[in-house]
Amino acid sequence: MSRLLTLHDPATARRYYEAGLWHDETFYALLAKHAAARPDAKAVRDSARHLTWGQLKDWVDAIADSLHEAGVVTGERVALWASNRVEVVAAFLACSRQGYVCNPSLHRNYTVEEITGLLQRVGATAAVVETGWGADTDRHDPVAALQGLEAMRKVFVLPPQREEGDLPKIGTAPRSLRAPDPNPDSVCYLAFTSGTTGRPKGVMHSDNSLLANCRDLVKDWHHDTSTVLLTLSPLSHHIAWVAVGQWLVAGMELIIDDPAPGRSRLDWMVETGATYVMGVPTHAMDIQAEQARRGIEKLGSVNLFYMAGSPIPPAVAERFVRQGVRPQNIYGMTENSSHQYTHPVDDEATICATCGRGGAGYEVRIFSQENRDEEVPPGTIGEIGGKGAALMLGYFDNQAATEGSFNRDGWFLSGDLGVLDGNGNLSIVGRLKDVVIRGGHNIFPARVEDLAVKHPNIAKAAAFPVPDERLGEKLALAILPSGESPDAATVLSHLYAVGLSKYDMPEYFLVMDSFPLTPSGKILKRELAEWAKTGRIAPEPCRFKQPEDA
Repeated sequence: MSRLLTLHDPATARRYYEAGLWHDETFYALLAKHAAARPDAKAVRDSARHLTWGQLKDWVDAIADSLHEAGVVTGERVALWASNRVEVVAAFLACSRQGYVCNPSLHRNYTVEEITGLLQRVGATAAVVETGWGADTDRHDPVAALQGLEAMRKVFVLPPQREEGDLPKIGTAPRSLRAPDPNPDSVCYLAFTSGTTGRPKGVMHSDNSLLANCRDLVKDWHHDTSTVLLTLSPLSHHIAWVAVGQWLVAGMELIIDDPAPGRSRLDWMVETGATYVMGVPTHAMDIQAEQARRGIEKLGSVNLFYMAGSPIPPAVAERFVRQGVRPQNIYGMTENSSHQYTHPVDDEATICATCGRGGAGYEVRIFSQENRDEEVPPGTIGEIGGKGAALMLGYFDNQAATEGSFNRDGWFLSGDLGVLDGNGNLSIVGRLKDVVIRGGHNIFPARVEDLAVKHPNIAKAAAFPVPDERLGEKLALAILPSGESPDAATVLSHLYAVGLSKYDMPEYFLVMDSFPLTPSGKILKRELAEWAKTGRIAPEPCRFKQPEDA
């Protein structure tokens, strides 16, 4: 029985079951199915362990037994704060087996105080913590801090080395194993949003609300046991759990982003024989830059590259197409997973310029920026709304945020701006709040960034507002150069040449060595804006001069 107040509605659930969008199976049930059918097939790999389905299930059972012996009760929260390693996946599956709520979204850049506060909020009763993992664990002891929490029963400590630590050793037989929890409709997963807009919210999902999108992706992209999936997103980020869901639905092999010391992600990709890679556009840009630097023309066996988390610069997708790698253009959120995606039959223009039409598990509509209850027609920019089987079950202990996320007709409003074309393909324009308003004129930073990275000497770009006394705000553009750095005049001329309106031109310019990033690889543009306000960075004024023959 779930102990959490959620949006789960029995009538709605029946419709999802009847439509085949929800199934009577948990994450653990899928693991058990593959272990029974193919016990000796390879299932999951990090830099030190390469486990079969049979080995993984036995280990998961032993971990579940240890959590049970520690006194964790069905519906209670278990937190995971560790690097990319097989223990994290195994502990998650152990939680699924027991009916616990797993909280894996604890990023490396969190402090011990922040982690303690988050686990206090959710009332965690157990935690798996890696020694030395975190922003300030060299100065503060996370184990002592977490053991001091009122609800905490046990903290399992992992060493940085790829060893089990306080968890049972691989091959350990369980001692007091109870029957698996069979309910796929109670909360199994609690993930904090990445916090780019303020205090993180705790997103609640059931097995079914998480797996609905994964089933769509596997079916529409024809994945099976021959697929080798490498997730470049950390296991503290939701994209990695979309990877885990697809892995279990298809029975493919899962590769964790954990290359051995001295090996790059590109090396790991080739070494593991990955065919399907999942990450964010920043990952793709970095991989492509390494390819160019090392003169590597192909990404090993990779034939599909998923990119989500932020708008994908079309130039990045186009570079993959040229080397025979199919880009999978994705849009989604922790709240609704990777619901919008391109399909194998889509043409190059659709793949490179849109996020496609998605799957059966989630329906998207566009609503007016001025009236969230008013739907707008195709071709009109508005706020992206959606509903369906892949939608979360609400925000943990936050009724106001849950209610405030829906319009009067029950559409979940994302806070993102987009536009649908006549075929139902979605294009992302930017955040509803990621609009620079210059004297009443709306400038969408995502468009400027997409065009900027088409320049051969610009690896990444970030457009953000700077205050202006007369106009309210103006647009600044920061770039990370690739090769010789272009100056402001060159960049402005390039933007004009590739189609940017003269009214949307940046009026400040800055070359940087690196950008501030979230743990999942998104550029923290609000930090750039804050740095500009405080003088930590100093964008130089620039002015576009239209060519005389234009």
